[in-house]
Amino acid sequence: MLGTPGQAPALLMVFGADATVAVLAWLLPWQRWRPELPLVLCVPALAVMSYSTWLFGGFATGTGPFYVLLYAWVGLSFAGWAIAALAVPAMVSYTVPLVLTHQPPQVVTSVLVLVPVAGGIAVVINRYVRGLREARDRIAQAEKWRANLMVTLAHDVRSPLTSVVFALEMLDEEPSLPADRRQAMINTALRQVARIRRLASGLLDVERIDQEGSLKLDLQRVPLRAAADEAAEYVNSPDVVVQIDEGLAVTADPHRLEQILVNLTTNALRHGKPPVVISAAQAGTGVRVEVRDHGDGATQHQQDRLFERFSSSDSSPQSVGLGLWIVAELARAHGGSIHYEPADPGARFVVTLP
Repeated sequence: MLGTPGQAPALLMVFGADATVAVLAWLLPWQRWRPELPLVLCVPALAVMSYSTWLFGGFATGTGPFYVLLYAWVGLSFAGWAIAALAVPAMVSYTVPLVLTHQPPQVVTSVLVLVPVAGGIAVVINRYVRGLREARDRIAQAEKWRANLMVTLAHDVRSPLTSVVFALEMLDEEPSLPADRRQAMINTALRQVARIRRLASGLLDVERIDQEGSLKLDLQRVPLRAAADEAAEYVNSPDVVVQIDEGLAVTADPHRLEQILVNLTTNALRHGKPPVVISAAQAGTGVRVEVRDHGDGATQHQQDRLFERFSSSDSSPQSVGLGLWIVAELARAHGGSIHYEPADPGARFVVTLP
């Protein structure tokens, strides 16, 4: 106003239009509507900028920075498609008042510099903000996983420790226990200690994969029937059925193979319905190992994330989304693979090994 005293009324009109749009933007309940709906504010914003350029006789230098500011807001707040969608309305808003005020071609065509530069700034902002949001989501997911992991550790360690303490107390208090009863108590304690060791081994696997990118294996010829029987004995459930021929064998690390089978069987018991069937058959140059339950199966959304590190097919505090990820890493370390297949009814996890 100080620089152009004669234009004070026009500037007040521009200010009034801007203030009206600002008040509406502040008061409207955007949270009730679709997240991209605030983009409609670009329409009055472009209209005000176009009117301002026309009002000042085609002087675009004063409104150019506001186009950049508008693009920066779009890049900060919306997806990349919104930046591209703004291009044509912005070019029209910028050029129409220049044409109406009979500006020379070099002024009109400056839009070919302004809009791409403003769009480029918006893209840079958009990518940076998207990276920050993804990092924030990963941190939140990791924190949730760590919290759930603490609950899982407390649950999974306390139960076998209770059994071990009970067995030791019985052996201490009853020195005259029959030999078979004493051996049964010792076997129970050893089985529970092995359970704790498996849990610790799984956590160490996560650390090794993070730091080294792979796992070291002690490869041997392993009879599959024996490995599956040991896994079924470990989960200690009458709902597990093993259907594997005695002569079938794979080249694998026996401890890692057992870990694969235990994790898949535990997952099937937790999320599916009995019976859980462990089977295997020759498949070309490899062996196809299947663990199937008879539950409801996985939804498409769950299937897309089954083998991700922090995913979980339910919201149980004892499910931290680690078991299937470890199975996938172990299968890959063996030169094999794992995938999900829907069964009728139920779910089928298929591991292919050499």
